[in-house]
Amino acid sequence: MPTRKRPPFWKSLAPAPLALPAGSTPSAKPGQGPGTFSAQASLPHLPVPPLSETLKRVKDTLRPLAHSNDEFEAASKKVDEFGKAGGQGQELHARLEKWRDDGEKEGRDHWLEEWWDDGAYLGYRDSVVVNVSYYYGFDAHPSHYPQTSTHRAASLTRATMLFRQKLKLGQIKPEGTKDTAFCMDTFRWMFDCSRVPGPEGLDWSTSYAVAGAQGTENAHIVVLRRGRVWKLRTAQDGRILSTEELETQIKRIIAETTSDYPGIGLLTSTNRDTWATNYTTLSSNPHNAKILEDIQSASFVLCLDTEQPKDLVQHSRFLWHGSSPATNPGGGRLGLYNRWVDKPVQLIVFDNAEAGIMGEHSVMDGTPTVTLCDTVLDMLADPAFDHSSPTPSGASSSSVKGPEPLDFEVNAEVEKALKSAEQESLELVDGQAMNVFRTQYGKKAIKTFGVSPDSWAQMVVQLAYARLIGGSVNRQGGTYEAATTRRFLKGRTEAIRVVSSESDDWVRSMDDANVRNEERKRLFGLACKKHVELAKAAGKAEGVDRHILGLKKVLKEGEDVPELFNDPLFKRSSYWVLSTSAVFSKHFGPYGWGEVVPDGYGVAYMTGFDGRYYLQYTITSRKEMPNSKFVEEIARAAQDLYDLHVAKSKL
Repeated sequence: MPTRKRPPFWKSLAPAPLALPAGSTPSAKPGQGPGTFSAQASLPHLPVPPLSETLKRVKDTLRPLAHSNDEFEAASKKVDEFGKAGGQGQELHARLEKWRDDGEKEGRDHWLEEWWDDGAYLGYRDSVVVNVSYYYGFDAHPSHYPQTSTHRAASLTRATMLFRQKLKLGQIKPEGTKDTAFCMDTFRWMFDCSRVPGPEGLDWSTSYAVAGAQGTENAHIVVLRRGRVWKLRTAQDGRILSTEELETQIKRIIAETTSDYPGIGLLTSTNRDTWATNYTTLSSNPHNAKILEDIQSASFVLCLDTEQPKDLVQHSRFLWHGSSPATNPGGGRLGLYNRWVDKPVQLIVFDNAEAGIMGEHSVMDGTPTVTLCDTVLDMLADPAFDHSSPTPSGASSSSVKGPEPLDFEVNAEVEKALKSAEQESLELVDGQAMNVFRTQYGKKAIKTFGVSPDSWAQMVVQLAYARLIGGSVNRQGGTYEAATTRRFLKGRTEAIRVVSSESDDWVRSMDDANVRNEERKRLFGLACKKHVELAKAAGKAEGVDRHILGLKKVLKEGEDVPELFNDPLFKRSSYWVLSTSAVFSKHFGPYGWGEVVPDGYGVAYMTGFDGRYYLQYTITSRKEMPNSKFVEEIARAAQDLYDLHVAKSKL
């Protein structure tokens, strides 16, 4: 029966893939590779920046967000008071450094890890759908394959299981830049595990991975069709099944699921405390508890959706939160009936062969799943991809075990919970707005101007938002851009505070008729230079927000909260009205997530296209926000910025 008590050191229970010692030569023996985790021992620990440097950065980020000079000066005095010799800030900083040092002596690899996991994700109690989970949508199935949903699902499954096998064997190449190795720790949580709703307000993840596994053990997946759960054994007799064998099983699942089933997975999309209560009810039934364990231990989930998305926005929305009456008129019940959102990886294939992935964010950021998707899709794009034979030497296709239905026993209490979950999910999904915009130019053109494409994309957003909200003050809003800190052991992210005095000066200049284009371009160059500096610093853990979080966490119960932490401007600086991030993949169309504050926007963008001459922005928000207007402003800002660089300067 699945446990209902959070283990004290739950993260240590997920084994790492095989890894060769750093600097060793990979063996030619089957089952050994370059060592996915070979760089782990050499990675530095996450540092705690000097307090004085962090507070200087705080001041820099407050100035362009201040409503007035008086407001900035008031906040600035609180920063100085907090950081003065013998002051409260220095005391908290000393405690934080002691926490870090004691932790390293006690075997804690990362001073921030537990606080970040629980504070940002596992203690979050609203639905992870829309609020936390993210999605990537794939380009069309390669043209040399049958253009059917069953072949696409089968080939994606086989390629993903081959990736999983390579990961188990330590054959996934460690990631990094030309100068720095990246931590691979979160890859441990990609397969064979699940988030668990905690009955005491804190979730955790449970792993069923087996140390030393070769990639064919315990290799079942869970397939969802019309809310029904199926167990599909993707590896049998020591081999991963062929694409043909997998497709045969998938076709059987579809043929034997001709009507809707209760769709217990819908419960996973509700408030986490509500789901924890319903989880306890389900798991009290031994039959249901065994199904829950089969789902949690599955390599991943494959969702076979009956919907057929017709365009980029519909494809995006169906991946993000499933279909709904508002997004798919006349299309039947909620798509969330056919999800299990606690799984880190859910591959989703629609009946028209469109496909993508929904990711659970708590133990794994988006970059590992980009690696998974890119690798799998590269494999399938290769005409020489090994689909394997359905009858390898000595085997018989008749010996392959077929899929097994896992039907929950549903009582009146569970039926009531499902009705409530449907109403909650309908309100959540239909309360969201989304629009997607693509520019008429792309990375290649931007590089000819000598500008970082990421900085360019961010400045487009800043200009668009300033025009959206209008006014002569507070023309920019608190903007979060994710920067990876994977150069450190168990590093995840730091916030790039995009708004700067330099970006604010440039934004103002763009609508000031008295400013010449040459001056606008000069200010734009300064804004981009500053953004690059901020991004590099954040990647080195020289940001603001993670350090401030640590200082808050070492406050003792009953201790006075520093005045700085309650200052309106200081709080506004981390109120992310714009939550932004970029990924790079040649295979993605849809990509995004939800806004993080009620009056804010999620801004997912892609600049790194190869052979595609556009930037893509996906804007999400609550329905009451002017989403379409914001996208119009992004289009206008993108064109204005392009025109600024191609037109001759006005005299």
